[in-house]
Amino acid sequence: MTGIYAHSVPGRPTAQWEPLADHLARVGDTAARFAGVFGWGELARLAGTLHDVGKASEAFQAYLHGRAPSCDHSTAGARVAAADYPHPVGRILATLVAGHHAGLDDGDGIDRRLDPRQTEIPAFDGWQSHAAALPPMARLAPTRRFARSGLPGFTDAFLIRMLFSCLVDADFLETERFYAGARPVPRGGHPGIPALQARLRTHMDAVSAAASPSRVNAVRAEVLAAVRERAALDPGLFTLTVPTGGGKTLASLTFALDHAARHGLRRVVHVAPFTAIIEQTAAVFRSALGEEAGILEHHATFDWQAARSRDDGTRDDGTGLDPVSRLRRAAENWDAPVVVTTAVQLFESLYANRTARCRKLHNLAGSVIVLDEAQAMPLPLLKPCLAAIEELARNYGASVVLCTATQPALRRIDGFAAGLPIDDTRELAPDPPRLARTLRRVAVERIPGPTPDETVARRFAEAPRMLCIVNSRRHAITLFDRIAPLPGAVHLSTLMCPRHRRAVLDAARTTLRGEAPVRIVSTSLIEAGVDIDLPEVWRAATGLDAVAQAAGRCNREGALAGPGRVVVFDPADAPPPRALETARRAAEEVLRTRDDPLAPDAIRAYFQEVYWRRGEHALDAPQLDGEPWPILPALAERATTQAFPFARIARAFRLIDEAMEPVIVPWRATPDDDRAETLLARIAAMDRPLGDDLRRLQAYVVPVPPALRALWLARGRLRPVHPLLEGALLRLDDMAFYDPRTGLRLEDDAYRAPEDNIIA
Repeated sequence: MTGIYAHSVPGRPTAQWEPLADHLARVGDTAARFAGVFGWGELARLAGTLHDVGKASEAFQAYLHGRAPSCDHSTAGARVAAADYPHPVGRILATLVAGHHAGLDDGDGIDRRLDPRQTEIPAFDGWQSHAAALPPMARLAPTRRFARSGLPGFTDAFLIRMLFSCLVDADFLETERFYAGARPVPRGGHPGIPALQARLRTHMDAVSAAASPSRVNAVRAEVLAAVRERAALDPGLFTLTVPTGGGKTLASLTFALDHAARHGLRRVVHVAPFTAIIEQTAAVFRSALGEEAGILEHHATFDWQAARSRDDGTRDDGTGLDPVSRLRRAAENWDAPVVVTTAVQLFESLYANRTARCRKLHNLAGSVIVLDEAQAMPLPLLKPCLAAIEELARNYGASVVLCTATQPALRRIDGFAAGLPIDDTRELAPDPPRLARTLRRVAVERIPGPTPDETVARRFAEAPRMLCIVNSRRHAITLFDRIAPLPGAVHLSTLMCPRHRRAVLDAARTTLRGEAPVRIVSTSLIEAGVDIDLPEVWRAATGLDAVAQAAGRCNREGALAGPGRVVVFDPADAPPPRALETARRAAEEVLRTRDDPLAPDAIRAYFQEVYWRRGEHALDAPQLDGEPWPILPALAERATTQAFPFARIARAFRLIDEAMEPVIVPWRATPDDDRAETLLARIAAMDRPLGDDLRRLQAYVVPVPPALRALWLARGRLRPVHPLLEGALLRLDDMAFYDPRTGLRLEDDAYRAPEDNIIA
């Protein structure tokens, strides 16, 4: 055999193939550069050196030449690592290398692959001549202080995840570079953090200069000045507690960019609670920073790794030659100066095991992470989420800001043993209780007993400008049907694609500047980040934090002569979703006993009830195969062996119980609007759709339950967008199933949707 190669180019001479030695060196160098940010560069370099040594086997080389089927090439490097390095380093390296294609495995799976009696692999003798000499243990030590968590096993398991991210992203990028013809792959070209900081300062100064004198604008200016001053604080954990309407979204971005510029941090990751609002948050950021600022929107709309190719004859040697692999490889790694994403995307990635989800994680190191509406973290996963936040700040140079109008009791000084080590000196806002008093613009009423939709509809008829927020998409449609004949009646939910929702909101805001009526029925998607101002808001009973968010849409600018009216009611025609029961019950006591249930002390009492009285076990209680399966104890049990159950953790860690799947709706703003159809046609015509096109497609996505999506596909209501993909991109083929006022119609006699649990 004249040469040993890592990657082939079908139809071209072997002189144009990539030598194995070149690939191992390049992946090792790139992985080392990534991990060097948090001090583990040499260990990552070694993982890159070993990851593909199995490709030195005759069996794999025969595969590249088209003479044999594919074969295992990742177990080889794992065995070298385990044999040549002592525990735990050898185990860590083996876990990384064994999983660099299939994902991080459970410990018993790694054990099987390391045992030659259980797993047979092709001989790979001679690999040493294609790899750099293996370094001694002393060279693998970290170059910066690494502190252990008080949770046994957690720091080690988290380090494995971060090193895995470095390895797989380096492998993706270096393979992509080779197949791009040895040309550097464009990755950025956007303004750096200092340039973005200067742009935002100019924008905010202009906004402040143009603002009219008012109590609300005075508070916004005060908050902005405070976060600018406190950007000099050392990196770590922070809180930013600003009442709704106090300008916290742009204030948090101001702090993040100033803080990053001051301390040499690399990027800003803004984490919104819901997919429904990241488009508008990104739009606000682009307006402030410029379209060319490199703002990346990323959420889990499309899952390319779960897609399957229909072309069974397409060969894939890990190079991305088949369309699905190419799309998977285009997954974002968050190599952008400003990332806007969701809590689902962030936290599920932090506990994922698949390569496509994990490759972004190393870019969280040395970043500012803003958790908008931090109180939205789900209770059954609260402790694992907090553990990850603290670890990023402790060992990876990240600054994390818990940004909310209703700061949850998540600090240890609040008496929450599993909370974060944040004290009052790390609060970025000036005197949050005083801000809350200053910005008190509403009075909250509680209607006793069940309230039928007819009562709410009567009030809509009396009040020309009113918003009602309910707990499910089904209820939103039912209530809207009652008020639809009224002037200015509109509906908002995630049954409408994002572009449709934006059009409705833009029209409502325009109308509100005049005298015409505006009557809105919405799900909770309107509560976070939507800048709209009405004099009266009704809220179906829910958690107190959600009531506070609803109140933020009432008298937002403080323009009314008296307080705005916020009414909390129990819908007689729509029982509350089970998922909201704990929060609703905790809110009830506060609403019953407090004169101002939105005051900081009332909010604190609410979260005490939610977090503290549930017991520690309830805050790490995901389900695996129908049984409770706590994550942190599962790591602690394997702290000594390092045989962590990564695959099982990934299955158990789900922020949303029922994953929704996307349907593409080619919605038209006007009869001659062909933007969606043009985009879909371009995607269908390309072997590898452009990443920008896929992001634009997110504006037309409606999430639906998987069973309903499968039923509609079988009935021909949906069809694939791309000819070589099955299931990843499905478009609605008959717009008769999309109501121009309420969005996608879910009614179907053969399907009973779990709508009571769908709240957006």
